[in-house]
Amino acid sequence: MMNYNLLTQCPVFKGIPENESKKFLNEIHFQVKSYTKGDVVAIAGEPVKNLFIVLSGSVKGEMIEYSGKIIKIEDIEAPLPLATAFLFGNENRFPVTVTANNDVRILAIPVSEFLKLMQSNTQILVNYLNSISSRSQFLTQKLQFLNFKTIREKVAHFLLQRIGDRLHSFELNTTQQQLAELLGVTRPAMARVLSEMQREKLFKIEKKTVTILNRKKLNEVLKNA
Repeated sequence: MMNYNLLTQCPVFKGIPENESKKFLNEIHFQVKSYTKGDVVAIAGEPVKNLFIVLSGSVKGEMIEYSGKIIKIEDIEAPLPLATAFLFGNENRFPVTVTANNDVRILAIPVSEFLKLMQSNTQILVNYLNSISSRSQFLTQKLQFLNFKTIREKVAHFLLQRIGDRLHSFELNTTQQQLAELLGVTRPAMARVLSEMQREKLFKIEKKTVTILNRKKLNEVLKNA
């Protein structure tokens, strides 16, 4: 049975009342698929034919190197969508293999049916565009951090980028895990560097507020990169 209340929490259906979501889905074709732990939901390289939304449980995206080494990319939990940026385009294929972490239920809306939803409701269209734009911006930011070798350099760049030329503090609107993913490092390693730099009084974090204490030294970290 579909949980329409949960669906309204999905970024694609954000701002759509529960009764409207139910009405829209009753007008199109879709499936709800079930998987158990270890089941493969999608294989890297296969065409993306459906908009997948995790309704319960979680899945993981993994990439397999030529050597056979498996690299975990991320976990995706309900009610988040999968591979929204790959629904359209010339290379609309899954970039990673998606596997169930536990018992999972996934809503599968064929691309042609999802197009009908976007044509009938501008809010869904705007939500989808915001979703893929945010993802693109995240990946662009992540690419910037590839220029830096150490976590210390990555943190300094992130802080100076956020603070700009005029401000001396800002609200950190991401969790440590999200920040670690953005920087491309592990959460424990990043937490250790954050603590070290705070002890050196380069900045301080109180609740969600980050205050820069020594902009000059942060700039020196990048100059020595």
